[in-house]
Amino acid sequence: MLFVPDEIRQCLSVRPCNQFAPSKHACALLEQAGLRPTRQRAALATFLFQEGNRHVTAEDLWQEAGAAGVRLSLATIYNTLNQFAEAGLLCKVCINGERAYFDTDLGNHQHFFVKAENRLIDIPNAQMPFGELPAPPEGYSIAKVDIVIQLVRNKSGGSSRARSNR
Repeated sequence: MLFVPDEIRQCLSVRPCNQFAPSKHACALLEQAGLRPTRQRAALATFLFQEGNRHVTAEDLWQEAGAAGVRLSLATIYNTLNQFAEAGLLCKVCINGERAYFDTDLGNHQHFFVKAENRLIDIPNAQMPFGELPAPPEGYSIAKVDIVIQLVRNKSGGSSRARSNR
């Protein structure tokens, strides 16, 4: 019979030593949102919420998971991100009906979209003063205001504000 040291036996019985392990924080977050912490959900929640606030696409998350050795289909990632958004864990930001970004910052804020880089940038609320909003139709109330300002890089080094005032 082959002797296997305890530390190696534990590693083999639980998971391979180099395999990705979801965080306990991610599992707790899923349970608080009323979602069962499946392996896929826990892994994606770990990627999404381990850093500060982020904007990700399903493709971004698919590449990140693959690099960490977590094999998930792109369809599973899309479905999971949409479930997270429905559960209130993420905000879904759609750009021109073509691409969906998922934002981990649930606070009220708006976005710049840098078209050439396919990148969202948060606009601080202090920089986005609102005038009076229109009254909603009878029986409705305004739940949220989403504004995405699309940006393109200037061809010359001049300010975009200076050009727009001409």
